[in-house]
Amino acid sequence: MISSAARLIIGGGVVVYPTETVYGLGANALDEQAVMRVFQVKKRPLSMPIFLAVSSLEMLEKVAFVSRDELDLLEQLFPGPVSVLVPRKRIVPDILTASSPLVGIRFPDHETALRIIDQAGPITSTSANRTGSPPPASAAAVSCEISEMVDMVVDGGKSRYAEPSTLLDLTKRKIIRSGAGRDKVLKAIS
Repeated sequence: MISSAARLIIGGGVVVYPTETVYGLGANALDEQAVMRVFQVKKRPLSMPIFLAVSSLEMLEKVAFVSRDELDLLEQLFPGPVSVLVPRKRIVPDILTASSPLVGIRFPDHETALRIIDQAGPITSTSANRTGSPPPASAAAVSCEISEMVDMVVDGGKSRYAEPSTLLDLTKRKIIRSGAGRDKVLKAIS
């Protein structure tokens, strides 16, 4: 199942995959057409950026600029229910970030998600729901409209936190969105 999901993603497909926060839509984050499909599945305006997920700090460094100090901080937060905003590298397509110089990055603490990312490379990290609808915390909670538009739904059980990640602007060391992992972030940045 994991290898099939990774192959679909590498080939430009979109899959629903589990994380410890909520279920996500995964596509090749560096492929503009695959990212466009994620926007279409979510009915998300192109002005709203989509995060990407990595499975190692080495993978993160291929897509974003982070200092040694920032890496030290990230080692305390990752893997976990936290997203960070960091300056992106040119390899990251404009469509993913809505042309922002920053990219949101997740390093999930979920074995299935990490194994898919290991095989597929950086994938999109956005909840598997229509924009404005509640995010699903299990494969069964993924709506029919979403599951019918994707190439595969990977069932990894119920999400541990069942709420979106906390978003930290790493450049300003400031929480932009509170969610799962908030206490861990506050401790790390204090």
